[in-house]
Amino acid sequence: MNASAPVARRWLFADQLGPHFLDTDDQPVLLVQSRRAFARRRFHRQKAHLVLSALRHRAAELADRCEFRAVDRYTDAAGDRALTVCHPTTRGALALVQRLPGVQVLPARGFVTGMADFAAWADGRGRLLMEDHYRIARRRQGVLMDGDEPAGGRWNFDADNREPPPKPRRGRSGPPTLGVPEPWWPQEDEIDEQVRRDLDRWERDGDVRFVGRDGPRRFAATRDEALQALEHFVAHRLAAFGRYEDAMLADDAWMAHSLLSAPLNLGLLDPLEVVHRVEDAYRGGQAPIAAAEAVVRQILGWRDYVWHLYWYLGPDYPAGNGLRARRGLPDWFAELDADAVQARCLSGVLADLRDHGWVHHIPRLMVLGNFALQQGWDPAELTDWFHRCFVDGYEWVMVANVVGMSQFADGGRITTKPYAAGGAYINRMSDYCGPCVYRPTVRVGEQACPFTAGYWNFLHRHRGELSGNHRMAQPLRGLDRLADLDALLDQERRRGTDPP
Repeated sequence: MNASAPVARRWLFADQLGPHFLDTDDQPVLLVQSRRAFARRRFHRQKAHLVLSALRHRAAELADRCEFRAVDRYTDAAGDRALTVCHPTTRGALALVQRLPGVQVLPARGFVTGMADFAAWADGRGRLLMEDHYRIARRRQGVLMDGDEPAGGRWNFDADNREPPPKPRRGRSGPPTLGVPEPWWPQEDEIDEQVRRDLDRWERDGDVRFVGRDGPRRFAATRDEALQALEHFVAHRLAAFGRYEDAMLADDAWMAHSLLSAPLNLGLLDPLEVVHRVEDAYRGGQAPIAAAEAVVRQILGWRDYVWHLYWYLGPDYPAGNGLRARRGLPDWFAELDADAVQARCLSGVLADLRDHGWVHHIPRLMVLGNFALQQGWDPAELTDWFHRCFVDGYEWVMVANVVGMSQFADGGRITTKPYAAGGAYINRMSDYCGPCVYRPTVRVGEQACPFTAGYWNFLHRHRGELSGNHRMAQPLRGLDRLADLDALLDQERRRGTDPP
C-alpha cells in the first residue's frame, strides 16, 4: 500500500487563524508577518497589537508545524514553492496569491453562504436588500426555524430591539451603565509584551506610525480566548443584548454587546458555531427570541451579506459617490482628537474609539457616519479611516457598511434611504445630550446642535437627489416649514470643517 501524498503547506493570512481553515490536524502551515503592511497605512495602535498578537499566538500553538516568517513583503516568504491558501478576504491579497505560480487558491472559508449561491440570489435584482438574503440563509441553514416557520413567528424582531437606554435607578451611585456583567477580558502574556515592544521600536524607527492610544488588549487573540468570550457573552450578556442593541450610554461603551466581531474577523470563530450556540441558548431558555434573533441577524445576515457584496459588486463599487461628497476628513476627526470637540456625543464616541479601537454599530452609523454624511466627506476616504481605526475593520467589512449603508453613496443599491438623523434621535437613544453645550432641538445660534443643523443642511443640499425617494418625502416637506432655513444654511457654511 502506497503512503499517502503529503498534505500541502497551508498559507494562513492573519484573518484565517481558526482550525476551520486547515484540512487536517497535522497540516503544515505558513504564517507571514509583514512590516510593510503597517508602514503603508496608519492603523490604530490597538488594532496592530491585536493582529500581531493573534498571528504570533497561532504560530506558538502550531509549534513545529508552523513556518513563521517575519519579512518586509509577503512574496519574500512565499517564493515559488507549492502552497495552498483559502480564498483571501480582499482583492489585493487575492491578486497577490494568484500571481504566485506555486499557490493554489481554495474556496473561501469563514463565511456561511457560498459565492455561487449568493450570486444566484443577487443576479437580476435591482436592489440587494439584506433582509431578503437573510431569510434565505435562515431557511438554508435551518437556524431559528420551527419547521418551515421562523422561531417566535417572525423573521425580524427589530421593532422590539430599539429601546432607549434605561433610566438610572434611584439610589444607585456612579455613572449610568446598562448594569450587565462586564465583557470577558483576556489576560496579556509574554507574546503581547513582545508585540508591544516591537510596535514601540517600529515607531521609534520612524517608518511606522499609528493613530489612537495603546492600551490593554480587550479582544480575543486565540481560539481558546475566543471560545471563552463567546461562552461569557451567552451566559451573562446575551439576554440583555437585543432590546438595548441600538442604545448608547456615555459611560458604558460596551453595553451588552458581544465583542465577538474582532475574533470572528480574525477567523478564530466560525460564524455558524456562534449562531448555533446562540440558538441553543434560546432553545434552552437562557435568552429571549428577540436577543437571539438579533445576534443571528448580525452574523448570518449582515456579516455574510457585506462579505458577498464586496465581491459581487466588484472593484468599482468602493469608488461610488452618488451624492458627490468631496470634502476631505478634517485632521481632528482623522486623528481621533476627541478633546477638540464640544458636541458630547461626537467627542465621547471619538474618545472611545481612540482608547479602545472599537465602538458598537450605532455610534459607528448614527454618530460617526451620520456626521460624515451630513458634512459631505469623501466616502472612499471615510471607508479607509474606518478600516484603519477599528480593531474589527477590514476592507471587505467597511466597503458596503460605509459606501452603501452609512454614506448612501451607491444611490440606494443596498438601503432604502440615507441614515441621516438630527439630534432628536441621539437624544432619544442615549444620555449624551443632557449635559451637552448644544441643545438637540435648536437649529440656529450658539446652542444649535451640530447634528440637527447638519441634518437640515444635508436635506437642502441633496433635495434633488432625494426627491424621488418616498421614504424621504416627509422630511423634505419639512424643509419648506423652516422659517430660519437661510440663517441655518449660512451658519453651516461658516462652520466649515471646524470641530463642532
